[in-house]
Amino acid sequence: MGRFLTGITTSLLLLSCPAALAAGMDDDASSPVPLDDVVVTAARRDLIGTAATSSQGVVVKEELDLLPAYRVGQMLETVPGLVVTSHSGEGKANQYLLRGFNLDHGTDMATSVDGMPVNMRTHAHGQGYTDLNFVIPELASGIGYTKGPYFAAQGDFSAVGSIQMGYLDEVPAQVALTAGTLGYQRAFAAGTTKLGAGQLMAGGELVHYDGPWDHPDNLRKGNAVLRYSQGARDDGFSVTAMYYRGLWNATTDQPERAIAQGLIGRYGTLDPTDGGQARRMSLSGTFAMPVEAGWLAGGEVTANAYVINNQLTLWNNFTHFLDNPVQGDQHAQDENRMVAGGAVSYSRLVNLLGLDHEVVAGLDTRFDDVHVDLRATRARVAYAQLSNDNVQETGGGAYVQATSHWTPWLRTVVGMREDYLTATDHGSNAGVVAARLFQPKGSAIATLWQGTEVYLSAGRGFHSDDVRGASQGNAPLLAKADGEEVGIRSTILPNLTATLTAFQMDFVSELTYDADVGQTEAGRPSRRRGVELNTTYNPFSWLEFYGSMAFSHARYTDSDPAGSFIPDAPKLIGSLGIYLRDLGPWSGGVEYRYFGAHPLVEDNSVHSSGSQEWNLTANYTLQSGLRFGIGLYNVFDSKDDAADYYYTDRLKGEPAEGVGDLHAHPLEPRSVRFTVAQSF
Repeated sequence: MGRFLTGITTSLLLLSCPAALAAGMDDDASSPVPLDDVVVTAARRDLIGTAATSSQGVVVKEELDLLPAYRVGQMLETVPGLVVTSHSGEGKANQYLLRGFNLDHGTDMATSVDGMPVNMRTHAHGQGYTDLNFVIPELASGIGYTKGPYFAAQGDFSAVGSIQMGYLDEVPAQVALTAGTLGYQRAFAAGTTKLGAGQLMAGGELVHYDGPWDHPDNLRKGNAVLRYSQGARDDGFSVTAMYYRGLWNATTDQPERAIAQGLIGRYGTLDPTDGGQARRMSLSGTFAMPVEAGWLAGGEVTANAYVINNQLTLWNNFTHFLDNPVQGDQHAQDENRMVAGGAVSYSRLVNLLGLDHEVVAGLDTRFDDVHVDLRATRARVAYAQLSNDNVQETGGGAYVQATSHWTPWLRTVVGMREDYLTATDHGSNAGVVAARLFQPKGSAIATLWQGTEVYLSAGRGFHSDDVRGASQGNAPLLAKADGEEVGIRSTILPNLTATLTAFQMDFVSELTYDADVGQTEAGRPSRRRGVELNTTYNPFSWLEFYGSMAFSHARYTDSDPAGSFIPDAPKLIGSLGIYLRDLGPWSGGVEYRYFGAHPLVEDNSVHSSGSQEWNLTANYTLQSGLRFGIGLYNVFDSKDDAADYYYTDRLKGEPAEGVGDLHAHPLEPRSVRFTVAQSF
């Protein structure tokens, strides 16, 4: 940890030293390149001259492949300042934390895969639920990410951040088998064949995992992908079909007093019948082409469309015998959802009054038809219906954004977006709601000298709230968020890039987790202030060091006597990555992740000390394409908790009003996985 802090401090000093910055000047001027093109082809540090903010960035496939990710969702930890963890079974969506926000299962972080939104509105378990278990890691082409509400193309859930993951059009034929401790097994295969004027790519995986739990997770997961594509990303199309199925048991966060009393062990559970099942099917398409005739000539059109069927059941017992002292408090959260939508945009370089302007205008729309219910269960057997809702939710947004180059050293990015959302609930929370929100956004970027830019940004974004709460007047349908940030990006020295960003975010209503109902609810107004520092250093072509630290100060802004601290909002998040690539037959990665101390209740009388963990992978590849790999996770066998909360529950024999207690879900102990793979 000391070396990590020393490296970050050194980068801060370098950022503030013009002489050091000038020593790293490059004689070649950066030419503007659309970020969509950068996502797959450029390095993390090649954004001078193209980025709109200092906190915007890309992650290339090579970095995704080398990250020692314990679970598929942790691929997103390549995004600076983002921590991905878990508080329940492996088949459930992960927990996400960014910029001092506990984003629960995905609130306020818009995530898309190949143009399809992953966040689910009016979800059975949590608004914005983001389950990435359908992603096959080897098929991801890279990640583009933004932070803050400054990007006109980003709509619902993107106020804190957005992540756009691409999928490959073709892969070499390959197979891989992985086996490890804690009952982990995985089989993967993929390949591409020419078909007509394009190529057909197919891939699939089967995964089993038990974990360290006294009652094994027994995760059984299967994924399949079939993708046909023609042409290039900027002039071609693709059609993709995906299928995912998962079944699992779950050990949720457990009360500490149950462990202290010897009722369960550290990896035990008070209700071994908790678990879940999920199924996802989708068909999607992407399209791009330059326009060569008509009044739109000289521009480019991109479009995508998708239809998704998503089914999920979660059995959870968080409060045990607090509400029902006889049957217990397990409940089933069910949903059956159909989502259809798409987006289209037109971009063009325009010369006006002797100045270059890159203009993009677009539309996006989405329709959700979801049946969601809540049932009281015992050992997964239902005995009472608690709520039953059928929700139709239709939304869309229109935007325009212009990047103007005023001088060789000054450009601006100005945009506006209007979103409209309407929904009808037929059921327990019957009602009709509608809302619209105008969102101005803007950034100014100045080049101080070659390889160094400063950014000033402000904008408005939002998240939608659960229709079931909005229809009853308990939540705004669209909760706005205003943000500002200032930052600097610099290629300080040859092969060294750093960004420093100070930000502020204000929400009129923050989504918070309520253990009593096992889902997120609209909460109090809040403010975040913070600073982020990211550095990337490539001393050699085969070696990359990457470090990130994010400090934040999170408080509610109303005068509620309960207190102003925001539960589960971390003060510090940090990571350190080392990537080794193409060193002869060797490649690999090392990751250190730090999740700092944070309050668990509003008055900060109970808090968590956070967690830290080291993971690594190493690969040896023969010229024949045969690869041997090893992954070592939680290298130093940290006994920290992956997630912890403070709430009231009741064990048998306790008072009817229950007992407030800390509930924890531990990190998995040290484990190892071995892989044998062959590319043909």
